Amino acid sequence: MNSSRSAQRAVIEFLRAEGEYASEIYRRMKKVYGEQCLARCTIFRWCQRYDEERLKIKDLPRPGQAHVVTNGATISALDELIRQNRRITTREIVVELSISKGTVRHRIHKKLGYGKVCAQWVPKHLPENQKTARMGVCLTQEFLH
Repeated sequence: MNSSRSAQRAVIEFLRAEGEYASEIYRRMKKVYGEQCLARCTIFRWCQRYDEERLKIKDLPRPGQAHVVTNGATISALDELIRQNRRITTREIVVELSISKGTVRHRIHKKLGYGKVCAQWVPKHLPENQKTARMGVCLTQEFLH
């Protein structure tokens, strides 16, 4: 049985349309869903909303939710900002791109693979040519000592 919130809201809407009282709806749903049942106050609130002719089951957008979806263009813009100024802060990026600080940090570390070293953004993984050059320098230093 689907015990998700949206499924239970659909049941509330159906039973309310049949004319059931909120207390009866709660009793019946508690019997069917058990521990997964919505709280009594939530069922009463949804009954009230359906009485006020609210037709949508989905949650309404809440203030504070992000409305900007980060996509490839945003990630490209973020990468470009970092390449232009390796010392740019996450706060400056947040202001520039108008996305949340948590999203910026996630995109920088997980998607682009950058880390901070000496206040500069550097790639966490070196390309093959940089690995070879670094190995050559290490071997030269080892040979000199």
